Amino acid sequence: MSGHSHAKTVKATKDANAAVKGKIFSKMARLVSLAAKEGGNPEFNAKLKSAIETAKKFNMPKDNIERAIKKGTGELEGENLETIVVEILGPGGINIIVEGITDNKNRSFGEIKQIAQKRGCKLANEGSLKWQFEQSGIINAAFMAENRKEEIEMIAIEAGALDLIWQTDEGQKYLEIITKPEELNIVKKAIEERGVKIESATLGWVAKEEVEPAESDRKIAENLFDDLNESDSVQNIYSNLRP
Repeated sequence: MSGHSHAKTVKATKDANAAVKGKIFSKMARLVSLAAKEGGNPEFNAKLKSAIETAKKFNMPKDNIERAIKKGTGELEGENLETIVVEILGPGGINIIVEGITDNKNRSFGEIKQIAQKRGCKLANEGSLKWQFEQSGIINAAFMAENRKEEIEMIAIEAGALDLIWQTDEGQKYLEIITKPEELNIVKKAIEERGVKIESATLGWVAKEEVEPAESDRKIAENLFDDLNESDSVQNIYSNLRP
């Protein structure tokens, strides 16, 4: 899903095969382990709490989550994980930011570079594209009902949302809610208290201006997103592509 700002790295489907589930759990384990480096108690570590919530939404088993936490805190031997950010010049003025978690930066950069080149795109110098984006809180709220669209929009606005974008992913509607970075958890809690189900909540990159490229360029970008999603290192993809 290539959206207003945020592209899902993996799709949780009930009929996902073992290989797909394995890839999803591997990515979620890295997310949880990295967050746990700042403390293994989710009550005192907001990043870990968010990572655990995300892992649970992908039906990651409790034992896997607990093992990932112990690897992050050092109780169990694990990978030396670190984050990476890669900027990609796409076709038709499409700019892309890729966030990942890896135990080998050089290998992951090389892999992402190869994926980009396969689609006729290239890596940009660090910081040359990021200024076109703003770091923001991004909340995905589940669609309630057609006759409650205005209600959920008003709930989000009253909670402190800066922007609202209705998205469709595989036929399912959801509301993407943009917040100030420091207000992400505050807005999330306020919305949940009003009975709205939250699918995900994370910090991410939102484009200051969107582009509407030719359909051929859009297709190239969407294929690139799919290719990047296959990489074990890639966690999130953001672009300035208008939905």
